[in-house]
Amino acid sequence: MAKKSRKSVGTPATVALTAAGVAFTTHSYDHDPATASYGEEAAEALGVAPEQVFKTLLADVDGTLTVAVVPVSGSLDLKALAAAVGGKRAAMADPAVAERTTGYVVGGISPLGQRKRLPTVVDASAEDRPTVCVSAGRRGLEVELSPQDLVALTGARLAPIARG
Repeated sequence: MAKKSRKSVGTPATVALTAAGVAFTTHSYDHDPATASYGEEAAEALGVAPEQVFKTLLADVDGTLTVAVVPVSGSLDLKALAAAVGGKRAAMADPAVAERTTGYVVGGISPLGQRKRLPTVVDASAEDRPTVCVSAGRRGLEVELSPQDLVALTGARLAPIARG
């Protein structure tokens, strides 16, 4: 069962949202450590469509770590991500590198409040929704905000980078 809160929970992501004065809602749920799909677990626990919950992935695009934010209902199109940032080749980043660079653990990586600002691309489908949910910085905690605020706070560009 998901719990809803308008209060900041104190992760770097929620601290960044609060500091920016952005409207957001946090949703917490009991994370199952045995789960294989963090995003699908979040969508089910929150009772929302998987197309509204977005996962944060890191890829290496021509030697530059790049953040990709795509719906949990699909997968990342690496060629489309590379093209969106003017690159030629992209590969998924090593999970240990992703954790060290962002300051978050896999399954709880938020596009917000990362240690270092990285090039970020949000799938264009986010524009079709009044709000989207992304990780708030730990497993079992999501933040819901407008896609426009997500794009503005991360300095992202919108591009069709998801498949399926």
